[in-house]
Amino acid sequence: MKRRTSRNSAPLGTGVLAALVAVACGVTEPGEEPDFEILSNSPLQAVPLDYYPENSTESARWFTLPAQSTYDAGKRLFYYDHRTAGAEPEATVLFVHGNPESSYTFREMRDALIASGLPMRIVAVDHIGFGLSDQADFEMVDMHHAQNLLALVRHLDLQQVTLVVHDWGGAIGIGAFAQEPDRLRNLLVGNSTVFPMPEEGLTYTNYPSPESPWSAMPDRIADDAWGGVAAAIILASAANGGSPTAATMASYINQFQNNLFAASSPEFVFSEPFRSIANARSSKRMVRQTPVWGHGYVYEDGVHGLQDNNAFYDHIQEVVPREWGAAGRNIDAAGHFGQLDPVGKAAVIAQWHAALPRMAERTFTYPDEGHFIEEVKGPEMAQSILEMNWPPGM
Repeated sequence: MKRRTSRNSAPLGTGVLAALVAVACGVTEPGEEPDFEILSNSPLQAVPLDYYPENSTESARWFTLPAQSTYDAGKRLFYYDHRTAGAEPEATVLFVHGNPESSYTFREMRDALIASGLPMRIVAVDHIGFGLSDQADFEMVDMHHAQNLLALVRHLDLQQVTLVVHDWGGAIGIGAFAQEPDRLRNLLVGNSTVFPMPEEGLTYTNYPSPESPWSAMPDRIADDAWGGVAAAIILASAANGGSPTAATMASYINQFQNNLFAASSPEFVFSEPFRSIANARSSKRMVRQTPVWGHGYVYEDGVHGLQDNNAFYDHIQEVVPREWGAAGRNIDAAGHFGQLDPVGKAAVIAQWHAALPRMAERTFTYPDEGHFIEEVKGPEMAQSILEMNWPPGM
């Protein structure tokens, strides 16, 4: 394994040291990670081969955010841009992740699309503070990430896009495309919302329990333990449905704090970006806002002062039905919802159907699955993407 440095020529970080130790101890084999230079200051400096399409680094790219990108000008976003089947693409698919994930969460869906053999362009991005992109330097929320994503979409001039969103990726992706709605062709939603969270049933103030709600987790977990929380909620809950137990959470936190995750394992990939305290605090800010998800909110950032995304949500909620619903182009849409989760409940799905009626024709619910539906139903979600772009019978 070659030594890797950031573009700032920083010394080896804890992620690389952990990877080297793991190789020496036989936890993983040398050569399991791609050999390329990571051009960001992310703590994640070692990734598995399947972080990119078809185990290839050729599609791995870096985008420097331009001057008009609000607070993040000059920072680098990681993304991949892959064309399948060696032909002119007939569809463009853009994956937009949420919190505390990265583009890696879409790996199974992506690979199922590639395996179809159909000609398409597949793009996925890591937001600032996540995955391989540069570290956050303030407490970012959906509206900030949406502006960065829009800059990338314009840079790549993505048209006729099938947008795939999960978690806060819903507001981020739709928030970006709401600025230029003609770029959107289809939408696939996995456990996400852009509408005011209904108060009945599960909410992030009573889930997974009223005593330990998800929205209170940032105040109960130390910044330097947040990576363990990220790995636990994505992988342990995806394996078992619902949310991880307290014992599982404690185990993952311990492994993270003691550098015990095997190099390039999914646990390592999802947790390592939160070696950065700034990344952890930015991720925590999004969790703190879950009780008012979709309502719009105001908060005080220590670097940039008062942040208000009420106008951001007002615009989204106006554009979605007007431009993409029955009153507009009536785009094709699909929804995949794990229902052991507040944004998978029937009341949220009803909001999507009211705004985008065609989603009712292609909605799939999973009563025994939780929030990270793409981790367990990737092939099924890929099938929806294929059917929206290549309808049966064509």
